[in-house]
Amino acid sequence: MASNTEEDVKKEDTAAPIPKQAKKAKSSTAQQVATAKPPRPKKKVPLAAVGRDISGGEGEEDGDDAYVASDGGLEEGADPVLEVAERGAARLPAVNSSYLPLPWKGRIGYACLNTYLRAAKPSVFCSRTCRMASIVDHRHPLQDPSQPEHLTKNRPDKTQKADVALGQKYVEELGLANARDLAKMLRWNDKYGIKFMRLSSEMFPFASHPEHGYRLVPFASEVLAEAGKVVAELGHRVTMHPGQFTQLGSPRKEVIAGSVRDLEFHDELLSLLKLPEQQDRDAVMIIHMGGVFGHKAATLDRFRENYTNLLSPSIKARLVLENDDVSWSVHDLLPVCEELNIPMVLDFHHHNIVFDPTKLREGTYDISQPELMDRILATWRRKGIRPKMHYSEQCAGTVTPRDRRKHSPRVMTLPPCPPDMDLMIEAKDKEQAVFELMRTFKLPGFEKINDMIPHEREDEDRPPAKILKGKSSGKKKKVKGSDAVDVEESVVQMDVEVDGRDMGRTVTADEFAMGGPQNRVYWPLGMEHWLKPKKRESNKIKVDPEEEL
Repeated sequence: MASNTEEDVKKEDTAAPIPKQAKKAKSSTAQQVATAKPPRPKKKVPLAAVGRDISGGEGEEDGDDAYVASDGGLEEGADPVLEVAERGAARLPAVNSSYLPLPWKGRIGYACLNTYLRAAKPSVFCSRTCRMASIVDHRHPLQDPSQPEHLTKNRPDKTQKADVALGQKYVEELGLANARDLAKMLRWNDKYGIKFMRLSSEMFPFASHPEHGYRLVPFASEVLAEAGKVVAELGHRVTMHPGQFTQLGSPRKEVIAGSVRDLEFHDELLSLLKLPEQQDRDAVMIIHMGGVFGHKAATLDRFRENYTNLLSPSIKARLVLENDDVSWSVHDLLPVCEELNIPMVLDFHHHNIVFDPTKLREGTYDISQPELMDRILATWRRKGIRPKMHYSEQCAGTVTPRDRRKHSPRVMTLPPCPPDMDLMIEAKDKEQAVFELMRTFKLPGFEKINDMIPHEREDEDRPPAKILKGKSSGKKKKVKGSDAVDVEESVVQMDVEVDGRDMGRTVTADEFAMGGPQNRVYWPLGMEHWLKPKKRESNKIKVDPEEEL
């Protein structure tokens, strides 16, 4: 249907020019059609509600906007975009629980990246990565191997012989830099009462790739063991979440092989942390079931077979399943989790998008009732693993299922989970979303968190002010807060005071990026630009072009 429409548009574009009178008549007719009241569309229901597959394949984007009429047939002549929007807006209102898990006794965490540390100079984060082309390029030695690499002045020399070991060393160094920053992130989290974090799957780039992949043991054992000591010392929990292409129910052998490699990489990384027994048991790997591939029952059968026959005991001990926001509901996954002894992660936001309407209503009330909640918690307790759940909220004003999948920058409330739950907040603002909850509900540690000074950080080195000097003329130049100085032809640095504050500052490695003496690490919603230095403002007066005329 779509392709025919595109061809028709192309034919209209290449047709002969329309006379002016005909254009006028045509526009008048179009205006009447546009202003006419459209017929009321039939009520639509999701394909999943009538037992139809809404997933076209492995990607999470497939099929989430597909709908049919309530009788199971496609409505002829209907605009699919309008119908999806109508269905989204006209769905039954959500029924949310009024229960708040207070006083809070659990751990609240965030995923992978800390916005405050990422914006530090130099940055502190665990997801430095590269392109595969960069690995291939770095198989060639640098133009000057005695000097550090430079983006333009000292690049790999492709005229020299390639060495696979050099490319391997390049990508391994990226991974080591990521792993070294992990300890800093953990100590930062601990200072502000955050004891739960998801580690980045990009910590070691392309480690599970069929060509560029590598084992961690030969080069990363020591640095990961050091990070693991910090996790153990602080009593934190760490988990991982392999990507959307890790699908054990796929009918494609190459996807299954890649999924197993990816799970082996994640398991190796977590094992090399050398955590104490309970913390190691709690270091789980979360995956989705993935695509439906035409038939849910057949996909579940493939998952059972691959899980049983292809995964090592160590991977099975860590693997957990999560309901998703495209195809697989809690009711789809809970039986197989109980059958195979796999813990199930309840994602409240995903549940609001994909659920069984014959058994549950949208919202947090039904899913928090003992009939389901006790079964979900039992899947964890049978294996001695502390339960964890995921929480996020949709962006304001979203209507269609595709739009509703996007997470809001922060969340406004806590879900009706047990008060001792480990809760992962999946939000764009990362640690700031956790801070928002801590402040709203006065959770432990909220009193430690203070607002940032916009565009200024007290936990980074600041060199003394630079005073530019011109040609010597025998004159003196007065600088506020300092003595008069001779004007010379050089640039020097001086400690000066501006408004009573010393402009020069040096911090130690332990103090760097830790919030300064006043713990200024919180930026209000929408104020992410506070993390960056203030942009220079031009002194030129802006003139409106219309005023010039």
